[in-house]
Amino acid sequence: MSSKALFLLAFLSLSAVSLRHALADNEQDPGLVMNFYKDTCPQAEDIIKEQVKLLYKRHKNTAFSWLRNIFHDCAVQSCDASLLLDSTRRTLSEKETDRSFGLRNFRYLDTIKEAVERECPGVVSCADILVLSARDGIVSLGGPHIPLKTGRRDGRKSRADVVEQYLPDHNESISVVLERFSAMGIDTPGLVALLGAHSVGRTHCVKLVHRLYPEVDPALNPDHVEHMLYKCPDAIPDPKAVQYVRNDRGTPMVLDNNYYRNILDNKGLLIVDHQLATDKRTKPYVKKMAKSQAYFFKEFAKAITKLSENNPLTGTKGEIRKQCNVANKHH
Repeated sequence: MSSKALFLLAFLSLSAVSLRHALADNEQDPGLVMNFYKDTCPQAEDIIKEQVKLLYKRHKNTAFSWLRNIFHDCAVQSCDASLLLDSTRRTLSEKETDRSFGLRNFRYLDTIKEAVERECPGVVSCADILVLSARDGIVSLGGPHIPLKTGRRDGRKSRADVVEQYLPDHNESISVVLERFSAMGIDTPGLVALLGAHSVGRTHCVKLVHRLYPEVDPALNPDHVEHMLYKCPDAIPDPKAVQYVRNDRGTPMVLDNNYYRNILDNKGLLIVDHQLATDKRTKPYVKKMAKSQAYFFKEFAKAITKLSENNPLTGTKGEIRKQCNVANKHH
């Protein structure tokens, strides 16, 4: 046999081995896919949906929490439920950082996890529960149903030390906010749509008093200032007192495009809301979303999908936590 033929034979058998390995790897790690649990826990997504509905009936604000969770978890390096880990002797929890101020209802996420565990112990990750509860919470708030992939696994460490590098603050310039989101593959209309989540829920006085005291920010709509001063009467509010202003007084419990009309009318509570309506890069999209709820929903669904797929752990990376607030013990 000629050396050429030998070389070809060796090359082909090597290729076959590589292909076998690649296929085996792919079987172990299909990445994120639609309906990942169809064989291992076919009821998983229905159980989560049912729990989200039940909790929403009892505690309306849970839906806001699920929506905030996806942003606070997935935007920080990876969609891996690191947000849910409690502090340990060595590490601070992401939940306890300044950026997480006002996040709550984590105990109800444990309720969802327990319901899933009763059906299929040790199968469904907290990262997937976090993402799917956000998806179903969006529907509870009147938003669009967004088909999302599953197959995420849970991280083992808090990312509290890098939270500020990834999560923009409400006082950051719009350039910084655009940059942080574009690093996750979320474009300008996507960012404008994601901030439409400010159409629901509330903003704590702590986060907006600097626009009221010592002088009122002249950019604010004077009609709105009166209400803000009434809700936030102290220049230095007690962070433990629950003093807040509803993000959207018209439809505070509905995810809709009212937010865009409000910010064009200078009724945005946060600096970032005001900038969104005035910066030449974002204003055209704000105007378009103010006119068309369908356009807002379309861009919002695309951006939530991108966010939910940000650098997940899949295959054999990470673990499936038994409890969402603590990493599994490895003996």
